[in-house]
Amino acid sequence: MSELLRKAKRALLRPISLFTFSCIVSIGTMLLYNLPFFRFVVDNSNESGIGFVWLMVSLVIIMLLVNFMMTYLVMFCMRIVGRILLAILSVINATAVFFILNYNIIIDEITIGNVFNTQYSEASGFFSWELWSLFFVFGILPALFCLFQPVVMGNAKKMGMYCGTSLGVILVLVLLNIGQTLFITQHDTELGGLLQPWSYIVNTCRVINKNNKKQAEEIKLPDGKITDDEKAVVVLVIGESARKANFQLYGYKRNTNPLLSKRKDLKVFETQSCATYTTAGVKAILEPKDASDLYELLPNYAFRMGADVSWRTTNWGEPPIHIDEYLKKKALSELYHMSHKYDNILFQGLRERIESSKKNKVLIVLHTSTSHGPQYVNKYPKEFEVYKPVAKNVEEGEKNLGMLVNAYDNTVVYTDYLLNNLIDTLSSMTDWKSCMIFISDHGESLGENKMFMHGLPKKLAPKEQYEIPFLVWTSENYRTYKNNLPAVLEQHYIFHSVLNLLSIESPIYNEDYDIFQVSTTHTDHRP
Repeated sequence: MSELLRKAKRALLRPISLFTFSCIVSIGTMLLYNLPFFRFVVDNSNESGIGFVWLMVSLVIIMLLVNFMMTYLVMFCMRIVGRILLAILSVINATAVFFILNYNIIIDEITIGNVFNTQYSEASGFFSWELWSLFFVFGILPALFCLFQPVVMGNAKKMGMYCGTSLGVILVLVLLNIGQTLFITQHDTELGGLLQPWSYIVNTCRVINKNNKKQAEEIKLPDGKITDDEKAVVVLVIGESARKANFQLYGYKRNTNPLLSKRKDLKVFETQSCATYTTAGVKAILEPKDASDLYELLPNYAFRMGADVSWRTTNWGEPPIHIDEYLKKKALSELYHMSHKYDNILFQGLRERIESSKKNKVLIVLHTSTSHGPQYVNKYPKEFEVYKPVAKNVEEGEKNLGMLVNAYDNTVVYTDYLLNNLIDTLSSMTDWKSCMIFISDHGESLGENKMFMHGLPKKLAPKEQYEIPFLVWTSENYRTYKNNLPAVLEQHYIFHSVLNLLSIESPIYNEDYDIFQVSTTHTDHRP
C-alpha cells in the first residue's frame, strides 16, 4: 500500500510543461465554471443547423484560448504570485457558479456592488453543506493543483509563440463571427455576467472605479429655508426587500396586513423602484431626481436647512449621510438596553426623541432590514410566525416554495405591526403635525421563474423585484393629497413631498414630484 502511495505521489508531482499546465487550467475553467454561459447561448441564440454549430465551436475555441493565454502569462510572468492568483480565482469561480446555479443570478456590476456592501451576518445565511461541497470540489481541489503542481516554465520565445498564435486565432474567429454582433449586443449583460472569471474581474474594477469617484463630495443643492414655526415631524421608514405582491393592502390573498388594512387614514400608492438593489434604491428615495451623480441627499439637505434629523439603521449599503445623529443597531441597543436582533429596536423611544427636540421641524429616517433574505425566518420574533411551516433559508425554500413564501409573509406581518404602532405613537402626539411614510428600496423574487432574492439589472428583473409598497399616513389637517397623480409613482416623490411636509422652500423643489397639494410656503423653481 505504501508503495502504491509513493507511486501515486510521484505521478501527481511529476513536472509538466507550462503549455500542458495552461491547457489543463483552461479546459478545467471552461468545464467547471462556464457551462451556464453556454447554456444561455443555447437557449437564446437565433442560429440553427450549421450556423449554430459554428457559433458554439467558435465560442469554445475562443474561451479556451483566452483562458490559456491568461494562465500562461500569469504563471510565466508572476511565478509564485501567479500560482496564488490562479488558486484564488478557482475558489471565487466555484463560489460564483454556486450562486448562478442556485439563485439564477448573473455576476454583473450590481452583484459585485452588493457583495462589497453585504455584512457577514447576512452572507452567513447562504452557508450550507451544498455550498461547502461544491466549494471543495470545484474550488479547493483546483486551487491545490494550481499551487503545488510542478511546472517547467520554458522560455520567453515559447511564451511569445504560444500566446501570439492564440491571439491570432482569436482575432480570426471574432472576424468570422462578426454577424453575431447583434446577438452579443442584445445579451451583453447576461453573457458578461456568466463568463468566469472575467465577470467578477471586470465588474470589480468597475465598482472600485465608481466608488473612487464617489469619494468626491456630493453636489450641494441650492439653499432653501424653513418658512413657518409649525411643529411638524416626518418619519420616513425605508423598507428592505418589501414587495408589493405580498402586501394585503395591494390585494394579496393572505392577511399579511391585519392592522394597517383596518386603517381608513392610510394612503396606498402604486410605485416602482428605480433599481433592484439597496444602494441604488435608497439613493433614489433620498435624491431629488434620477442621476448617476451624487447630489445632496434628503437627510443631509434637511439638516443643512435647519431641521432636526436623525437616521437609525439595522441595514447597510447606504449612501453618505452627513448629520449629527446617525445610529446603528449596536448604538440603539446600548441606548435602550435591549436586543437589536429585530427591527423593533429602530422604533424605540421615538416619542421621547421627537418631543425632546429643540427644533420645530423633525425628520427621522428608519432604515429597516425586515424582509431581507436569505434567512427571512430570522427577521421577526416567533410570535409573528403566522404562516407555517417556514424555510430556514432561500436554499431550503428552493425545494419547497410554499415554506419560503410563509417565512417571507411573516416578515410582512411584522412590518405591519411595526408601522401600525408607529402611527399610533404619532397620532397620540397632538401637539405635532405628523406623517409616516413607508417605501421599500426594491422588491424580492420568491421563486418566480426560478429566481430568488433581488439584484438583477432592472431591464432583466421580473416585476416582483421592482414593484414595491408605498404607504403614507398623516395626522388630521396636515396636508391634502393631490387628485391628479400618475397611476404609478417613482421613489423620487419622497424628496419633494418631505420638503413640502417640513415647509422647506427651495429652488430644488419640484411640484410635479409631490404627492401633496402645494403648501402656500412653496414656490416651484424646477432645476
